[in-house]
Amino acid sequence: MHVLILGCGFTGRRVAERFVAKGAKVTVTTRDAQRLSDLDVHVIALSDVQKHVREGVLVLRSIPPEGSSGIAELLGDAPARVVYLSSTAVYGAANFVDEKSEVDWTNERARPRLLEEECVAKGPWTSLILRPAAIYGPGRGAHESVRRGTYAASENFVSRIHVDDLATHVEAGLLSSACGAYPVADEDPATTREVGEFCARLLGLPNVPTEDTSRVIARRITGNRQVDGSAIRRKLGITLAFPSYRVGIPAALGLP
Repeated sequence: MHVLILGCGFTGRRVAERFVAKGAKVTVTTRDAQRLSDLDVHVIALSDVQKHVREGVLVLRSIPPEGSSGIAELLGDAPARVVYLSSTAVYGAANFVDEKSEVDWTNERARPRLLEEECVAKGPWTSLILRPAAIYGPGRGAHESVRRGTYAASENFVSRIHVDDLATHVEAGLLSSACGAYPVADEDPATTREVGEFCARLLGLPNVPTEDTSRVIARRITGNRQVDGSAIRRKLGITLAFPSYRVGIPAALGLP
């Protein structure tokens, strides 16, 4: 089995670890090869992809749209399967999202992702498009923002997915025949206030600033969305190791 990971970063590394453990040949592109020095993977430049693509390769595309130009041409018709990591940003201003929700082509933030999704879906391979909510885990997420003092609370809802659970989706998706596009999230959407206060208690810190008392930081808060990601879990036959931030954040902090 040969797996090609285009964009082996926060999520991609965890996918690579899983396939290395299966004995697969894993080839990756990354902006920081040093971070992968402990893994038995072959690091290549994106421009060299065409030289390393083999018939039947399983491909994870995890590169933002601004870095994706020409990838379809580099892959040709060699891949048997492509999983693309998109974003719930494709739903625009929708407040509730599930597998039946419409995307928003009029949204400027959504359009580049939707064009990439369209490119993947039209390719000469089977494909699955995963649209994750906010990805968090060790070193990344609300707990880190709270610790740095750059977090602002509001009553806006945000859905999340632990990076290890997202890797589970990708692994299962690459090994399945499931097709289509699905949102990915855990089972516990919560307001940024709830999550921030939970993190502050874990870290033994004062309450986080609010929109009223920290306007500059609060301007970073965008969206107000609850995501139901249960459909793709049922389709892939997987379960979450971290169904809520209440278990995922302590784990990310190395707490029992």
